[in-house]
Amino acid sequence: MSFTEAVSSVFSKYAVFSGRAGRPEFWWFALFNVIASVILGAVDYLLFGREILGAVYGLAVLLPGLGVAVRRLHDIGRSGWWILVGIIPLVGWIVLLVWYLTPGTPGANEYGAAPA
Repeated sequence: MSFTEAVSSVFSKYAVFSGRAGRPEFWWFALFNVIASVILGAVDYLLFGREILGAVYGLAVLLPGLGVAVRRLHDIGRSGWWILVGIIPLVGWIVLLVWYLTPGTPGANEYGAAPA
């Protein structure tokens, strides 16, 4: 899956929390968010001196980001509710990072067919 395919896939499933998302879809979208945030942060600093565009962008990608994270957990056979482990400082974030890096279950699982 290419960068543009992954990002467009996430945005086309704007608030979809069912199904599965493979590692490329999740990580390409994460890279897109980092690049967009850096660019918007620079523009905000130059134009406004405070974060305005970045806050609007953050709200715009909140649901797609949660959706792809939940679908990524589904890909490894975990419930989307496991995303709440991220509430635990440091340990929760490390656990989520490991899960996001874990290869998905081969073939179909209880959340659907393997992502293409």
